[in-house]
Amino acid sequence: MNSPRRILCVEDDQDICELLGILLSRAGYEVKSAPTLEEGFNLARKESFDLYMLDQMYSDGTGLELCRRLREFDSFTPILFFSGHASAIDRDRAMEAGAQSYLIKPDDLGIIVDTAGRLTAER
Repeated sequence: MNSPRRILCVEDDQDICELLGILLSRAGYEVKSAPTLEEGFNLARKESFDLYMLDQMYSDGTGLELCRRLREFDSFTPILFFSGHASAIDRDRAMEAGAQSYLIKPDDLGIIVDTAGRLTAER
């Protein structure tokens, strides 16, 4: 039996974090969460994940900063931004920092499981 795909969800909004955890767990993923940039970075350094989900803003930094730091030691694991920052500039900057996909809160919630599936299947 295959072990479930693992997702690290770095999200500071507890309600969104719980909702994402429920949706992704029901789809068969194991979800680990962290509320800050530093906690997310430390988890990513210690454990193996199949997908990183990031937001744009944290109390201790930005999602772009976290994305760049993740890419310094892990150039392969896909990164998905799920953020309320909806401009094309935000999306472009995330992609330049190393992300593979960018979804908008809350509009794209309905496609987050499919997007996670596509990104983890490409690994």
